[in-house]
Amino acid sequence: MIEHLDPAVPLLQVYDMQTSLKFYRDVLGFEIVQETDHEWWVMIRLGNATLMLNTAYEDKARPPAPDPERVLGHQDVSLYFDFDDLDALYQHLKTNGCDVRPPADTTYGLRQLNVRDPDGYELCFTAALSAA
Repeated sequence: MIEHLDPAVPLLQVYDMQTSLKFYRDVLGFEIVQETDHEWWVMIRLGNATLMLNTAYEDKARPPAPDPERVLGHQDVSLYFDFDDLDALYQHLKTNGCDVRPPADTTYGLRQLNVRDPDGYELCFTAALSAA
């Protein structure tokens, strides 16, 4: 039996690395902690949250626009982050041009704010209702 696991580090396949970095680094505040020379893979971190971004296509094989079917498949992925100040985050995301709705209370004791990244992956920021 496994005795211990560290947090999982999701790898997200992205259409355009620079567009993804503008969202994750410039809007959310992640920092690049490791990257390849050719800008096709990065590891980013914000607090205890770590993600890896990898380009879905080699430069010469990338289609002129994201494949809608591929993006539709990203609706099966949700990444959850604990974050207490959802109202401030909502204002920050709106100010930075993100399509986001105000935080909402759930029936299961959480307040949540959902936003999609440029590739359609859902990020859900949550706070306990007692902390909201």
